Amino acid sequence: MTKLPLIVGFGGMNAAGRSSGFHSYKRMIADVLSDDEMKTTWQDLAFRMGLSDSDVLDAEITDAIKAGTLVRRIDSFDPDNLLYQYKASLTSESDQISFTLRKSKLPNKIPENWVVEEQGSKVKITVNGELGALLEDRVSFPVSSGGNIPAGFDPGKLYNSRFHPRGLKLTVYGASDALNSMGINWEEVLTHIEPDEVSVYAGSGLSQVDDQSLAGMLAAPLIGGRVSSKMMALSLAEMPADFINGYVINSVGTTGTNMGACATFLYNLRQGMYDIQHGKSKVVIVGNAEAPVVAEVMEGFRVMGALAEDDQLKALDNSDKVDNRRACRPFSSNAGFTMAESSQFVVLMDDELALELGATIYGSVADVFINADANKKSISAPGVGNYVTVAKATALAKAILGEDGVKQTYVQAHGTGTPQNRVTESHILNEVAKTFAIDNWPVTAIKSYVGHSMSAAAGDQLIASLGVWQYGWIPGIQTIDHIADDVHSSNLNILTNHAFAGEQGEDYKGVILNAKGFGGNNATGLVLSPAQTLSMLGNKYGDKAMLAYHDKNMQVKHIADSNDQAACSGTENIRYQFGERVMDESSVSMTQESLKLSEFDKEIVLPQTNPYADYS
Repeated sequence: MTKLPLIVGFGGMNAAGRSSGFHSYKRMIADVLSDDEMKTTWQDLAFRMGLSDSDVLDAEITDAIKAGTLVRRIDSFDPDNLLYQYKASLTSESDQISFTLRKSKLPNKIPENWVVEEQGSKVKITVNGELGALLEDRVSFPVSSGGNIPAGFDPGKLYNSRFHPRGLKLTVYGASDALNSMGINWEEVLTHIEPDEVSVYAGSGLSQVDDQSLAGMLAAPLIGGRVSSKMMALSLAEMPADFINGYVINSVGTTGTNMGACATFLYNLRQGMYDIQHGKSKVVIVGNAEAPVVAEVMEGFRVMGALAEDDQLKALDNSDKVDNRRACRPFSSNAGFTMAESSQFVVLMDDELALELGATIYGSVADVFINADANKKSISAPGVGNYVTVAKATALAKAILGEDGVKQTYVQAHGTGTPQNRVTESHILNEVAKTFAIDNWPVTAIKSYVGHSMSAAAGDQLIASLGVWQYGWIPGIQTIDHIADDVHSSNLNILTNHAFAGEQGEDYKGVILNAKGFGGNNATGLVLSPAQTLSMLGNKYGDKAMLAYHDKNMQVKHIADSNDQAACSGTENIRYQFGERVMDESSVSMTQESLKLSEFDKEIVLPQTNPYADYS
């Protein structure tokens, strides 16, 4: 029987705040939750943003929290004061330019039109003719909207993050947050599994691109900087997985990342799901961390015509002032997507192990479908692959949930806020809804709240979906006031307001997560609700086993709640174990049947049977 991959932990950080404890989700739907329900979320954000160190918050602090979260004016750089350099050829009336330099700053290759005179520790340079130069300037960047993590929060201050790129700081934070949310100590988990029964699939779609990584390395020779020994290694796209294995969970299990542009999180989720379904691993950490709100990266997307520029947003509103908060407008009159940063991780677990440990079950991953676009007019053009993935996921929902059950699903659309996406994705969803006789399929798009975090985008969608099954509201697309005329919606209910989903989301048994990646990387996942998941586990294991599970789970929930309360008060456990429990060649002993590592209680069993015996 196929194992059911259960979601037993989740964590991270995006523009809405911390993922565990459902806080980022709660920030999105704050206007429909009670003051009592929002209290811990405001408190968590106040501590995180450096606005207060007290449990008592006033309206001024709450307003500052609201202003410093969700999509807003970029604060990772100043869009009105961006450093820019222009090439120039300098001349003078006398056709000579003179200046002095330290000897150590002389170029190795002296230009032919330079005359160099020594003056002690310095040299006088006389240039005959033109002098090539770079002139420093400050310019206004055409895009001022972004989905930065909450203003004032630096995850690197919570651990020894010296010279770490921002994406890896977010990785350490997100993975730690996910582990804290489990309510089960990681070392306890390891006592129940063999050391290699863990998988980590994590990465970044754009690599690490800031001054401490790829951007700094490439720019250093041109701006007089220095390339450090860490920059190249820390730039690699799979480095989030490497950091988690080496510094967070001490793992010798399967590792790597699958990259599929904006669908990358779902690519990794599929890998983790597969490992559990086929017994390759019993615990899997899946996630992505992306920190692309960098002017140079954004400029690359802007010149493609992909980003919503300030002038375009002003034109949409017939205003002389840009509305940063409403920069992302899925399925409405829009101009482009909004770049964002995010770190999202989930912990998947084998169903038998989860019941044994009493792990809290937040849902389960039924499947993830990935299909390419086939022949295309251009690499960036949409194609047919997403029809295949959405149809497969919906068909599976019908197979698992039945004719009526498939109508108890809703869609987390890719919903980028571009003119092209609103037409193509709405047509895909509408045609699938017609085919499966779904008359009013609810569709939302949370990029309207947190922006487009590239590889982590589907992780943002998944975390928000788990919140629906806790608090009972599907976040609506509140940045729009109408549906565009070219959007296909005869069988869709594109939510412009929060939609009540029943107590703890009981009206919906599953969610369709959709991602359309650049280059034809399409992925669609089906995630089942905790209630549906528990029902299926009860059918498999029986009432007695489920009663025993619920007894164990009470203590696990208590610990997870305690961890969340501590984090809301500014105290959380960030796992970063640099140089601890290091193993070398003296740590390994083996026989033909097994391999033992000194830092693990259990042995690794080596293969003993020929899986291809039928071919012998």
